[in-house]
Amino acid sequence: MTYLAAYDVHHARVFGRTEARTGIDPFMALVAQVMSQEPYTSAKRVFWVVDNGSSHRGKMAADRLTAAFPNTVLVHTPVHASWLNQVEIFFSVVQRKVVAPNDFTDLAQVGNRLRAFEDRYNATAQPFQWKFTPSDLDDLLARLDRHTADHPEESSVAPAA
Repeated sequence: MTYLAAYDVHHARVFGRTEARTGIDPFMALVAQVMSQEPYTSAKRVFWVVDNGSSHRGKMAADRLTAAFPNTVLVHTPVHASWLNQVEIFFSVVQRKVVAPNDFTDLAQVGNRLRAFEDRYNATAQPFQWKFTPSDLDDLLARLDRHTADHPEESSVAPAA
């Protein structure tokens, strides 16, 4: 069994589902579950931040998503940086509070516990408070600009194809 979830960063709302396996169809079912509800159905744009998992990797995945839901935009985290995706914070909470210790008698019990936790979470959750602030980003970008100015040989970048 696999647990798939989407996380609305503005409202601290989780949309989860259990599936027999991962893949394109289970991922698209999750997207449909979310996109069939307001405010996502009528939103001008809905950004889906995803890691580089095989069910949502690359241009084909972005095209598939946009074909099914024209107001969606697929955004991939950098490779090995899925921790930038806030749903990963939720998954770490699930790992600590629901899955460990692994004392389940069967998969149905796992699914029931996941759904119950999701319901409790959605009833009380507040958006995550990031410690990396816009001011921190400004400082980082300024340091990078200074470094680039001091080391121009390191700043050349080849265009992406």
